[in-house]
Amino acid sequence: MSSMDTSSTAAPQPRFHHAACSCGQLQAQARGEPLRVSVCHCLACQRRTGSVFGAQARFPRAAVTLQGESHSWDRTGDSGSTCRFHFCPICGATVYYELLAMPEMLGIPLGAFADPQFPAPSFSVYEERMHAWVQLRGEIEHMD
Repeated sequence: MSSMDTSSTAAPQPRFHHAACSCGQLQAQARGEPLRVSVCHCLACQRRTGSVFGAQARFPRAAVTLQGESHSWDRTGDSGSTCRFHFCPICGATVYYELLAMPEMLGIPLGAFADPQFPAPSFSVYEERMHAWVQLRGEIEHMD
């Protein structure tokens, strides 16, 4: 290796996570790793997702690039905070949401990434509404 070779000292490139709706019209690209990956068992998330919990990753808004047209819907949760969910007007899939009390953040549903290697949740909330058969493995903070 010559003294001019700096490849071993170069800073690692940030990872990009690509999320999209079912038809591909609405997309989000997040740079870097999520600040938090969580699951929510509240009844509103169950209804919103059509599943037994919502799973999402939070990123700094500045790290997310959005592309495509979205329609939005506001929901005030049990905590009193409001989220604005952005979904594709063609296929209806939610691709991202704004936490109105934290405008510097965006949430992206894990399913929009379609990436089985995406980091696992580290936080689980509203567990008193969790379906009895759901089991979360690994290092995870639990909250009722």
